[in-house]
Formats: sequence, structure tokens, C-alpha cells
Amino acid sequence: MPEQNTPNTRPPESISADSSAGAGGPNTETFPRSRPHESPWEQTQRILGARMRALSDRILHRLTKRTLKIGVSARIFHPEMGAKGLRSKTLQYLEESIAQWVMSRDVMVFMIPTVNNSSMLHPSNIRLRDYAKHLDGLVLQGGADVSPQTYAETATRPEWIGDRARDMYELELLHEFVEAGKPVLGICRGCQLINVAFGGTLYQDIASDVPAAIKHVSDLYDSHYHVVQFPKGSVLRGLFPDKPEALVNSIHHQAVKDLGRDLVVEAVSGPDSIVEAVRYRKARFVMGLQWHPEFHRARSAELLDCTPILDDFLTAARETRF
Repeated sequence: MPEQNTPNTRPPESISADSSAGAGGPNTETFPRSRPHESPWEQTQRILGARMRALSDRILHRLTKRTLKIGVSARIFHPEMGAKGLRSKTLQYLEESIAQWVMSRDVMVFMIPTVNNSSMLHPSNIRLRDYAKHLDGLVLQGGADVSPQTYAETATRPEWIGDRARDMYELELLHEFVEAGKPVLGICRGCQLINVAFGGTLYQDIASDVPAAIKHVSDLYDSHYHVVQFPKGSVLRGLFPDKPEALVNSIHHQAVKDLGRDLVVEAVSGPDSIVEAVRYRKARFVMGLQWHPEFHRARSAELLDCTPILDDFLTAARETRF
């Protein structure tokens, strides 16, 4: 007598709490059916545990897919003596290209204003650490000179006194993001500030302090270029394995002199070995670039395409946001 196929009467291993969501859908919760000799209390515990795991997975999924929020430090325009209108006020702003460069990777950008907790006009309890807590990374944009007073020196010329007020604001901002374990990318002035923050010093003026150096600033502004070299073993050499040297813009008359503690050199100017990039080795990503990557066109055949640097910064932001 031929063997007959008998229907499989074993109960399925699990049941979905929302079968209409489809297999693997974000609203699907799966937990085991009752087991033999299982008490109602044990079954309830298993079901609740399965539901909590499903909820945790959904929350983690949403967090990892959330758009990154990157803070950018403010440039500061100080009131002009005798001026009227806006020029009589303190203005805080950012240069358009830096915001657009960061946003080119589909992240949100927020300018971080200075805070004044002792203000008589508009007092607030908000601190810079609140921005470090709620944002995923920090970009220190370029601008005014770092004050020699910030690294315990005196300005050798009146026009090189820098912006001490901005130094204090950005040093605190840098400290809070580093303490929070969030990545920091410093651009031009931001590179110099990172060095000073860790105890380093600066050449107040490259042309005066290093006479043999090439020109690092000119009236051509961001159309003035020179070659930088990436040392072997550096992170930048790893990001650009086929480019041991590259062409970048140069818009700075100050530069790193004495290297800050726990910093390593990531790039130098080819002709004169002036430091062009630094990295803090005790953090996942705290790096300063002396050039302005936001002024380089993506996929440029001439200038270094700095997208890999931006991507590494944003990867660190995703990794450290929890």
C-alpha cells in the first residue's frame, strides 16, 4: 500500500504580533508560541521579552537612520566704534561654502552661537555643553587670527592681536565636544586653535617668522595654491593612498609652530615643511586642516577632493552619537 502524505501538524515555531506588516517589516513582532508544560506566568514573560526586544530593535533602527546634526562654530563681527545700524552690533555668522560642503553629504548644519549666561538683557541657562550633548559633531570654521595671548605670547604687531573673545568661545566649544566623545574638524583657524588648545604655539606671521617659507597667503585668496605632503602612516595618507602629495588652497599667514601634546602631524607644505594638518591621537576624530576644503570642487582634477576627509568625520559622528 503506497505511503500517504500526512499533513504536518506541528505548530509553527513562532507567531507574529502583526502579520499584516510582512516578513521582516518594521512593525513585526515575533515571539514563540506556548510550550508544553509552560505555566501562564512563564509564557507571559517570554511574550513580554520578545516584545521588548522588537521595540528595542525598532528604536535602534530609527536612531541609526536619523539624519546627522553637525554644529559649526560662529565667526564673530565685533561692533565698529562710531558705527550705526548692524555695524554697531555684534554679529555671528558662517561662510556659506562651509555649510554647503558639510550638507553635501545630506546632513543638517547648525551654527552654534556664543552663550552669555550673565546677560542682563536675555539671561539663559543654556551652555555650550548642551550643544555638544545634542549635536553629533563640530566644525571649527576659519576666520580671524588666534590671539597670541591665548598661547601666552604678546602680539609682535598691532594687527596680529587676533580675536581673544572668539578664542575663549571656541576653546570651550572644542573642550565640550572632545569631552562628549564627539568628532571635531578644524578648518584653517580651526586647525591652529586645536593646536593651541592642547598647549601648542603658532607662528604669528609665517613671512616674518620663517623667511625661507613660500607664500601661504596672497591677494588671489582661495585661488592661491601649493602642494602638501601626507607622511607615511598618517590617517590622511590612508584616506588618499594614491596621493602622497596633493594641491590645496592656501589662505593663512599664521601656522603651527610648537606642536600641542598628543597631536601628530598629518600633512606638511611640500616646499618648506610648514605644518598643514594635525590630529589628536587620543580621540576617534579630532583633526585640523590648514587649507579650506570647502573651496575645493568635488572630483576636481586639479585640487584635492576632500570628500574622503568629510566622510571619515561623518562616519565618526555616526559611531559616537550614542
